[in-house]
Formats: sequence, C-alpha cells, structure tokens
Amino acid sequence: MSKRLKELHDEITERLRGVVESPRREAELLLIAYLEKDQLYFITHQDDLIDDNDPRLLEWIVKRSANVPLEYLTNCVSFYSREFYIDEGALIPRPETEHLIDEVLRRVSIDEEIRIVEVGVGSGIISIMLALHLPKARFIAVDISPRALAVARRNIETFGLSDRIELREGDLLSSIDEKIDFLVSNPPYIAHDAQLESNLSFEPQNALFGGEIGDEIIQRLLDEVYARQISLFACEMGFDQKPKVQEYLKNFALQSLDFYTDYASFDRGFVLKALHE
Repeated sequence: MSKRLKELHDEITERLRGVVESPRREAELLLIAYLEKDQLYFITHQDDLIDDNDPRLLEWIVKRSANVPLEYLTNCVSFYSREFYIDEGALIPRPETEHLIDEVLRRVSIDEEIRIVEVGVGSGIISIMLALHLPKARFIAVDISPRALAVARRNIETFGLSDRIELREGDLLSSIDEKIDFLVSNPPYIAHDAQLESNLSFEPQNALFGGEIGDEIIQRLLDEVYARQISLFACEMGFDQKPKVQEYLKNFALQSLDFYTDYASFDRGFVLKALHE
C-alpha cells in the first residue's frame, strides 16, 4: 500500500504530536532521512507515492513516537557542518560543544606540534574536528565505555585520522603516562537527581551524570591538571557551574581563567591556563 508523501507527513505528524516539541518538523526530518533526500526534494515531491508498509519506516515511526532520538534511528548526526555516525553507545553531540572546539582553536597555532588529550571521547567529534584543523597535533582520546570507543573508532576511520588519534579505554587519565600539552573534555556534569527530558533516557547515562552534585568529574580533572603539570585545560560545564569552578580554583595558581557562553548566552565552559612551579 502506498500513500502520497504529503499524506504520510500528516499521519506521522499526528503520531508525534504531544511527544516532541515540533511534530511537523520532526516528521519531515524523519521522512527526509528515510527517503535519503534533501528538503528541496521533500517540498517538490509532495504527491509522490511512498510505501507506508516498509518495515524500516514503520519501526522508525514507532520508536520516534516513543521519543527515541532521531539521530539514533538514522545513525547520523550533524556537527560543525560535518556528518558523523552515532548510535546508543555514545552521547548525541550538541551544537554548544562547537564552542569548546572554537576555544581550543583560538589558543593553538596550526603549526604547533603538541599532544592534545581528550577525556570522554564519546562519538569522537571533538578530537576529529580539532585534528582536521590542527594537522601537526597528535591526539590521545580516552573513554571509560567500550561502546563509545567503538563509535569513535568508526568516525575516526571514516575521516582517515587513525594515525593521529589514538583511542584508549580508561577512567579519566588513568591510561595515560605521556606528557599532556592541552587537556580537553566535555565531561558528564549533570547532578544525579536532576529531572531530564524523557528523550535523554535513551542516551548513555554515564555520559550525562557527573555525580551527586554534578561537578565532581570536573573537579577531578582540575586536580589532574595540577598533579600532571598540564598547561592548558578546556572544559564544557553546566550553565550554573561557573561559581563552583571559581570557588574550587581559589587555592590553585592561575595564569588565566576564561569562561565562555553558548548560543543561548548561557555559561557553558572555561579555558584554564595553569601556573606551575
């Protein structure tokens, strides 16, 4: 059985109503991904007949109406104008993390031969984008989750960066003995009792929750910066964690501590330049 694209769009919209914030737009995105076409095609082929009994399409509709993120259904996520593979083993990249990459790139020259370490590599998007912009830098990317490392490895191989980004499994810096020039992290920073949107329940929880308060992992990373004599540390954080970071660093020697905001003007991260004896 087949239906016109516009009719199918209307039906999926109704299935998603009350589940997602923008059901009509979500239904459009689902169909565009299913058809493997672009938005122009979608607009200009509204009367095309579509097989609405395709098991893959039916599965997508059922899962999206249960609030499974569309990115996990399509195994594709857009970040920093690039397309990456994604599945349930890794957190879905958010646009605000693009700012973290920008902050690092402002502080590293394209010709610098430095070692950058990323803690919590997830899908690999941070190390990959930095590697594409910094051709002489070398990377070690760490995650505690084997499933996340598998996603990162797939993306790293796709971008041809396996010779420059080394993946390691471990908790924070436990698997790294080498000297670190620049530490980068988008760590879990949500408090355990925080009430989250239902779609986040499908994402890996160890990539979301940072402890009872939320900033425990950030504090552990700050301790590592000084214990290991790391010069630069760029870190994403929760929108309300700036005072906690400032308070924690009161007894540490700093050359500079710069906070940055996201697209919504919320505090979203910081870059620390440590002062070591």
